[in-house]
Amino acid sequence: MGTDIKILVFGDSDAYGAWDYDGGWVEHLRKELTKKVIDTGQKFYCTLYNLSISGNTTENLLKRFESEAKHRVDKNEKIIIIFAVGANDTIKDRKGNIWTKPAKFAKNAEKLTAIARKYSDNIIYVLPAPVDEARTNPVFWDADVNYKNARLKEYNEMIKAACAKNGAQVIDIFGKWIKTDYKTLLDDGVHPNSRGHKLIFDEVKKFLVEKKIVEL
Repeated sequence: MGTDIKILVFGDSDAYGAWDYDGGWVEHLRKELTKKVIDTGQKFYCTLYNLSISGNTTENLLKRFESEAKHRVDKNEKIIIIFAVGANDTIKDRKGNIWTKPAKFAKNAEKLTAIARKYSDNIIYVLPAPVDEARTNPVFWDADVNYKNARLKEYNEMIKAACAKNGAQVIDIFGKWIKTDYKTLLDDGVHPNSRGHKLIFDEVKKFLVEKKIVEL
């Protein structure tokens, strides 16, 4: 039996699975991994923990990341940490306040990737997808807040910089989707629909295989 693999996913509502009948892109990945574990008679062994919380920002994640990670890692396992957070940090309210100001966000992203390095050599950041601004200014569930693609792009660049500094890798969903008719992949203007989640899963799976991080 080869080295056991453990994947920890830390994210917000998109990673949690809103709004997909099948549980979201992380759940798609868990099912794919579980199928291989069963099909190989556990010669391939991988567990995945979805530690995502709807509404989380990088500030929220920093407060809980290490305590949740350290109880799930084992020195005899290959640990893979996937971050999928940042969109909520870009939220702006009617008064012009951004939930996480750019300078603070840059520090948070750097801290997250640096702390994760203590537990894994395989750190991946799945960047937030673009939004449909016709439906996010404001969002229907909170008339006080809005999402904008310009801010998402700005914050994604800060994530890329943090990843480059700390040896983490990036899956740029925003960069891929913004060039397509991505609005058809969104349920409410922010969260992916079932087709959107499937496409994110496809990108993550492809990345894991091509980078030889996991054999699927």
